[in-house]
Amino acid sequence: MEEQFVKQLLQGDEKAFDEFTKHYRNYLFRVIYSVLQNEKDAEDVLQEVLMKIHGALPRYNGKGLKTWITRIAVNHSIDWKRKIARRKEDSMDDEALKQHASSGKLVELPLLHKETKEAVHRHLDEMPGNYRDVIYAFYIEEKSYKEIASDLNLEVANVKMKLHRGRSWMKKHWKEEDFK
Repeated sequence: MEEQFVKQLLQGDEKAFDEFTKHYRNYLFRVIYSVLQNEKDAEDVLQEVLMKIHGALPRYNGKGLKTWITRIAVNHSIDWKRKIARRKEDSMDDEALKQHASSGKLVELPLLHKETKEAVHRHLDEMPGNYRDVIYAFYIEEKSYKEIASDLNLEVANVKMKLHRGRSWMKKHWKEEDFK
């Protein structure tokens, strides 16, 4: 049955893809849901996974279709989860700044910013070198992603990734009292 699906799909048979979808939809949903633990997100990701599978079929090697589609579903779900986590982290940073600004403490904000900047600068030597340059450029020099990418000869996506990982490293290794 799997070989027949693949053969028909590779020939561009859209009815075969409909049959494929009907056959594997519930299975893929369960796989995705097991990673995301959210029904709405799992439905959204399922649609993306089905399209990804459809586009990737020419690269399928003919061995273990179910294993292959499971790997695609799991990997895409993990990527989705990471993307959502990054968005939440960024929005939490923005929300904290907005709350602080709305509390009428705008005069304190530049002072807090300066103190945080100095604390980051003091502790930069503790940080792994692969994050240090990006963290320094972003927090100390206050450069944009594009500026950092240009200066360090990186893609903007790599800058974002290094900044995210650098922040995670800081949260894990630095104590809050070090910044007061």
